[in-house]
Parts: sequence; C-alpha cells; structure tokens
Amino acid sequence: MRPPPIQRSTAAPASAQGVRARIVGAFGRNYLADSGAGPAFPCVARGKRSDVVCGDEVLLQPGDPALILQVLPRRNVLWREDAWRSKVFAANLDLLLVVTAPEPSPNLDLVGRALIAARAEGIETLVLLNKCELPSGAALRQRLRPLESCGQALLELSARQQPQQALERLRPWLASRTCMLIGASGVGKSTLANALVPGLQAQTQALSEALNAGRHTTTSTRLWKLPGMPEGSALLDSPGFQAFGLHHLSVTQLQHALPELAARLGQCRFQNCTHRQEPGCVVREAVQAGGIDPERYALYLRVLEELLAPRH
Repeated sequence: MRPPPIQRSTAAPASAQGVRARIVGAFGRNYLADSGAGPAFPCVARGKRSDVVCGDEVLLQPGDPALILQVLPRRNVLWREDAWRSKVFAANLDLLLVVTAPEPSPNLDLVGRALIAARAEGIETLVLLNKCELPSGAALRQRLRPLESCGQALLELSARQQPQQALERLRPWLASRTCMLIGASGVGKSTLANALVPGLQAQTQALSEALNAGRHTTTSTRLWKLPGMPEGSALLDSPGFQAFGLHHLSVTQLQHALPELAARLGQCRFQNCTHRQEPGCVVREAVQAGGIDPERYALYLRVLEELLAPRH
C-alpha cells in the first residue's frame, strides 16, 4: 500500500504562505533547501515522521533552521516498497539513469525493477552500460538487447577509462533536466557522479559533518547543479542498493510498465488475463515464439507473484 499522501494546499499563492524552495539534500531528518537566492541552507520538517525527499518543492518558514510548512504537488515520485517497508527517495525527476556493468556480476533484476518503477511514474529512462571496455562487456550487451528492442535507450560508457568521452555522451541527455543515478554497488555510479560533479564526495562528507548527520544515517541523497551545463541541469545522487521492491504497484500498473506486455494488452482471450497459465494468452505465445525475451517474462512473473502474495 502507498503511504498516506502528504497534505498539500494550493489555495493561496506561495508568497502568501512562505518561502518557496527546492529540497536539494536529505540526510536522515536533516534537509538542505535552495530558494535560488543564495547558497543552500538547512531546514527541518514538522512532526516526528517526514516524507520530504530530494527534488521536492516546498514552502518554508524562515529560521535557523528553516521549517518546512508544506510540500507542493509532485509531478512524480520514485520509490521502492517491499513487504515490510516503503521508501520514497526522489521527486520531480525528468530522467532516471540506470547504471549496470559487466563486473561485478550484473544485477539485471534491479535494472528491470528500476525501469518498471520509473515507467509507472512517467519518468524517462536511460540505461548506462558502464565498464564497456571489459571483455565480459559483450555478453552483458547481448543480455541488454531485449531492452533496446522494446525502445529502451542505452548508452555504453567507460567512466574510468574514458571519462571525457563518457561526459560528452551524457551531456545531451542531462541538459536542463533533473536526473538521478541509480545502480547496484560497484557498477561505477560514484565514478560517474564524481565526473559530472567534481569533488562530489568531499562536498557530501562536509555537508554530513556540518549537519551532524554522518554518524546517524545509513543513507543520504543530494541534488547537485551540474557545472558547465544549462540552467536547470541537476543530478541527484544516492547510495547504491541491491534490491528494489515494487509492492506499491497494482497488477495493471506492472503490465503497463513493461512495453512488451503493454503492446499486447487486450489481445488475450480473457480480459483479466494474468499471463501465467490462462489459455489463449498472447503474451505466453509471444514468449514461446521468441517475441518476448524469457528473462523479461521471468521478471514479470517474479514481480507479479510479489504483488499477489498476502501482505504482512
């Protein structure tokens, strides 16, 4: 189940309610906001529980720290949810950069789930095949071809070996957009982030220490302006992780979020076909005929079983 929505009101103009700003840093219960009138500054949320995330547009009551009065309506949110907990970790994104690599062992389940989550929210996606220079890169490239055949954009990069070339390939995608890097640990996400925002790690550590949050949080996110890029170009960096639950989706959302399934919806014998064992299922027929990749179909079945399983 989705968490209760944040109460929002747009009855009065922002200037009558508080200072409008964007959340550009989340360190546990400490935040950084950017109002466009100077450097980012600390702010806090009201109450014991906060659903504020990086990318949120908010109204603030000035102070030291400022107080978040209200979260303005979001264009989209990116979150993951398993059987035990739900976590929203970004809002108002234009592009999700999903990073994978031949080493360590590719986690294509994570890649697929991140793409599903983004598509369900209407967020554009770009898959980055990093470390493409490695000998095992060809095998991963082959495994990613089913995504390309479904219209998924893919770029091959070598962030460590050819950082300048990687930046040049990425720049057209990042211009004037709020983008987020996501990927399993070890795929080179941090290398890419540091190439795009020089000194990022040092700046993040300094902010954590300044907010006294470094010792008390296991995760943090930060939205950085991209130097040398047009106004509005920003990168959201977050820690790597290995799992991506999708329990917040409905079965219909899942089916629409997989392009190869979405293209065949309504063509099965039964309108409520789950594409598991029903007769006259065009999805299963396409899998058997080679029109749908078996790995992608297996991903659908795994996520579907999770959605249909009893909740704790």
